[in-house]
Amino acid sequence: MSGRAVAAAAVPLADVVRGDLVESVHLGHVVVLAPDGAVRLALGDPEVVVWPRSSLKPVQAVAMLRAGLDVDGEELALACASHSGEPGHLDVVRRVLAGAGLGEGDLQNTPDWPLSADAAWQRRTDGYAPAPLTQNCSGKHAAMLATCRAAGWDVAGYRDPAHPLQRAVVATTAELTGAPVDHVTVDGCGAPLLSTTLVGLARAFGAIASEGDPASPLARVARAMTSHPWHVGGTGRDVTDVMRAVPGLVAKDGADGVYAAGLPDGGAVALKVLDGSARPRAAVLAAALAVAGVDPVLVAPVGATPVLGHGQPVGEVRATFGGAA
Repeated sequence: MSGRAVAAAAVPLADVVRGDLVESVHLGHVVVLAPDGAVRLALGDPEVVVWPRSSLKPVQAVAMLRAGLDVDGEELALACASHSGEPGHLDVVRRVLAGAGLGEGDLQNTPDWPLSADAAWQRRTDGYAPAPLTQNCSGKHAAMLATCRAAGWDVAGYRDPAHPLQRAVVATTAELTGAPVDHVTVDGCGAPLLSTTLVGLARAFGAIASEGDPASPLARVARAMTSHPWHVGGTGRDVTDVMRAVPGLVAKDGADGVYAAGLPDGGAVALKVLDGSARPRAAVLAAALAVAGVDPVLVAPVGATPVLGHGQPVGEVRATFGGAA
């Protein structure tokens, strides 16, 4: 990934409408895959190489299960999460660590406040400082530590790209996406971040969501996420709401304008907003899921993104394609 390659083929994905004028336009890339893997819709460049950010967490969780991680349910959902740092999230992170004979001091993710404004306010009021536990990736890091314990690997160096855990994540990412991992850097949480193509990210989510063997790591990840959507995000989060709205949907948001989702029939979507904004993601995701065959009525409330004037809706963020076009 070099220069401005991600911008070369980007197209308008969403209009920001205020009153009767388009005030702003968000550009980017979207791909929608049919159940057989064929490209149903491509806006921009489906082969664009991106940093998938936290949208890659379900793939990382598959790699961890393959390496010996023995969690399911809420604990596995937290491994896939960018959680809001609410008390129920933190309890599960502590449980994963305790199950591996570890504690909060073993976490190496970046100290931060909870994503939830209410939870962050409460932590400040109670006299706490930003901590790895409350950072949104602590579930993934706890699961990485537990995987190392299960596999007999070094715990202290788990973030090193050369560590067996991270090599396993690279191999699983290349396998499920069908794209080589050509670039590696450090994510905001401190773990290695791997590049992939947008269509590869969609392909991986379609595989996870449609896996037929209930005992396989892919199916376990899908079952954990769809059964515990609150643990994947949190109160008021669109990733939680969209999984509650669409039966069997596996969805994961990512920083800098990334989103991916897979359906039980193997269909999938992935998107990248060029300017990295989170503002249009829900509207674009809803439109893409409708193209993938989801009933638009189910996703319309999740995609609704009002533009406010004096605290009242005076417009909306509107996808430029699908039924919204």
